[in-house]
Order: sequence, then C-alpha cells, then structure tokens
Amino acid sequence: MNILLVEDERALSNAVKKILEQKGWYVDAVYDGAAAVDYAEGMEYQLIILDVMLPRLDGFEVLRTLRNDGVHTPILMLTARSTVPDKVAGLNAGADDYMTKPFDTEELLARVGALTRRTGEVVLDKIDYEDLSLNVKSAALRCGDESVQLSRKEFDVMKVFLYNPTMTITKDTLITNAWGIDSEATDNNVEVYVSFLRKKLRYLRSRVSIRTIQRIGYRLEVEAC
Repeated sequence: MNILLVEDERALSNAVKKILEQKGWYVDAVYDGAAAVDYAEGMEYQLIILDVMLPRLDGFEVLRTLRNDGVHTPILMLTARSTVPDKVAGLNAGADDYMTKPFDTEELLARVGALTRRTGEVVLDKIDYEDLSLNVKSAALRCGDESVQLSRKEFDVMKVFLYNPTMTITKDTLITNAWGIDSEATDNNVEVYVSFLRKKLRYLRSRVSIRTIQRIGYRLEVEAC
C-alpha cells in the first residue's frame, strides 16, 4: 500500500513513517501543503495522512483542492486541533476520518486499516506488474523462474516505478522517494540506479523495461507478446 504522509514536524513525521513502514507499507513524506497537492495529484496513493497546520497551504486548503480536482483518495486528518468545529470543518471539507495529537500508535494503525478496508485495499508482501514480482520484505525481483536481489537503493527506485506503472516519473520524484527530500543526490545518482535496474530486467528477460522520456524522466514500458 502506498501512503502519503503530510506533516511539517520532522520528528513526528519520521516517527509515523517508521511505524507505517514497519507494517510493510510504502510511505512518501512531505512537509508542506503545496508539496502535498503536487504529490497527491501526481502519484497514486491508497491513503493520505494530512496535518492541518502546514506551511504554504494549510490542511483544509489541501483537502478542498484535492477534492475539487477529483482526488478521492481516503484522507485521515492528523492534527493538534481537537475542538468540535475543527473536526466538523475537516469532515465537511472531505476528510474521511480525524485524529488528534498526541495519538496512540495502535489507534493510528486501526484507523489506517479501517480506511483502507473501505476501498478494498489489501496489504500484500509483494508488488506485481506484468511478468514482474517484487518482494517488499526480501527486495527480490522475480520474473518467471528467475530472480535477482536488489540493493536497498535499487529496491527504493523500483518500488516507485511498480507502484505507479503507467505514469511518467520525474528524476526529482525518484530522488525524493529513494534518497529523501533533504538528500544531496543528483540526476546522476538516478541515472546510475536506473542503469543498474535495466541490466537486471534484461537478465530476468522481463517484457518490462524502463524507458527514458526526454527532459522529463522515466516510465515503464511493456513489450508486446
């Protein structure tokens, strides 16, 4: 499952991200409202965890923008605001659930599970696309009877592609997801790891390849049978 976490308190964001990732979920973390809109409209998520007090755009503005733009992903508001009017405002703006800080870890996980079950989301140990299967626990990439072990960074990059198999992924998106939003990684780092993954896809004889989209980024391409 792919989750977008929008929380400007870095320590809390890191803690929540770790909790969710320990359950086997894939988490993108951003720290302001404008980035939240960009990510939510540019990537496919099964859940958005959204703080209210954010720089650039607050959570209510993010929520209204996403709903007006046709993004129907379940949204859990996570905020220090606990008054009834604030909760009502969030729910009326299109939120699916509301939690106040500080929160209990088990309650957070229960609410995440409840929201994703509503949309029929099933948490899997692997990501399948065409003839490929990526084990999210072992980081092994399989095609038919053959498999290869991915390095940590190869795994992080490949997850972005497989979670968004029909989308063009920019280099900036790959850097943010595989190296981190504060990373000093460059386009060259991305090019190196895409090259590594291409070699492994050829070794596996997969019909899936990584195509370069000039001046934009990359996308997966499937060879016709």
